[in-house]
Amino acid sequence: MGNYAGVDWASQKHDVVVQDEAGEELLAASFAHDEKGLRSLCRALVRMKVTLVAIERPDGLLVERLLDAGLRLLPLHPNQVAATRARFRAAGGKSDRFDAFVLCELARTDHHRFRVLEPDSDQTKALRTLTRAREDLVQTRVALTNQLRAELERFWPGPIGLFSDLDNLTSLAFLRRYPSPADAHGLGEQRLQTFLTRHRYSGHKPASELLAKLRRAPEGRAGELEGQAHRAIVLSLVAALEPIVAQIKQLEQQIATAIREHPDGEIFLSLFRSPRSVITAATMLAEIGDCRARYPTRDALAGDAGQGAVALESGKRKVACFRWACNKRLRDACDTLADSSRHHNPWAADHYARAIGRGHDHPRATRTLGRAWCRVVWSCWQARTPYDPARHRALQQHAQVTVPTPSGPVPDTAATQRMLGVAVTQRADRKVRAQRA
Repeated sequence: MGNYAGVDWASQKHDVVVQDEAGEELLAASFAHDEKGLRSLCRALVRMKVTLVAIERPDGLLVERLLDAGLRLLPLHPNQVAATRARFRAAGGKSDRFDAFVLCELARTDHHRFRVLEPDSDQTKALRTLTRAREDLVQTRVALTNQLRAELERFWPGPIGLFSDLDNLTSLAFLRRYPSPADAHGLGEQRLQTFLTRHRYSGHKPASELLAKLRRAPEGRAGELEGQAHRAIVLSLVAALEPIVAQIKQLEQQIATAIREHPDGEIFLSLFRSPRSVITAATMLAEIGDCRARYPTRDALAGDAGQGAVALESGKRKVACFRWACNKRLRDACDTLADSSRHHNPWAADHYARAIGRGHDHPRATRTLGRAWCRVVWSCWQARTPYDPARHRALQQHAQVTVPTPSGPVPDTAATQRMLGVAVTQRADRKVRAQRA
């Protein structure tokens, strides 16, 4: 059939082991992580007719170069590789060359137990790049905002809570203009109103109320030099936050455009009621991808999204545990979908309530609902069809409005339409009538 390879990747070099079908070693070498080294690595694997390459990551520059060379990749989780080392070395030693050997052995003997990497389209990769970049910037923004809040609490807590968020552009502009109590000493109602008008404040609170809230804050007793130091730190943090907040907004606009232009974008946008959920929808699409073979069953999707529990069974003991090994970004997106849908979707609310009734806490009940949503998402994704509440039979059973008549309850299609906020098709109405007949 061909030869197998294991690649232990690193930032400076990549160790490679190639074996034939019988396990005979054909190559054991290291290649530098530069253009010359990557070209040599790809040429060597192609020349040796390697049919499958095992590696401990599903993306990155090295993975893209191997795929571009026409090689089939087997991405393995590092925990799977770590658990396999003891099969070949009882002493517990570890080295890059040995890890490449373990990867090669897994590709040769256990390749049927893992999924071959199926690359996504360029549109999906671009969307994934945008959503992950935004996530990194949001984490940076949160860290800097927490640092700014802590600095203000030390000497001037007045601006904290003055506006909706400490890191919004109006609040940052206020701190840039008034970074210390001394700068805001002469601030009056008229001047504050001028500031609010200039920055298009939309918080619907009058300047007098904001000014009173600012003056009610406790006053610090920092000395002149210490106050100047605090003032300089606030200005530095504001200068660092403002471009990050602006870039996050720009990325969100690009994400909204990218998901609407994506062939599968309508599928994931249809899952959410609020137009502001475009980031969560884009994250779900970017992490699930557009290769339908990646998740052959709905349970595979639920497991990768962290919505399916892990069963631990031994003797009389059988428990369901939290799934740690999963796609964390996809898990957060599915949790958001589940938690938001229970407030307006009768089927989701009932599913969540029944989980709470069984003694589950809020996070576990949310994941239970998220698992049910994964089945819906998988069906829509596989069929390439947007989510339609009128075709969701479980939802129709919860939302169907009936009118009592002498001959028995009759479904009220118009009332059901108003409850769901969608048009219930006549076909769905006939199905419900037939089930109740």
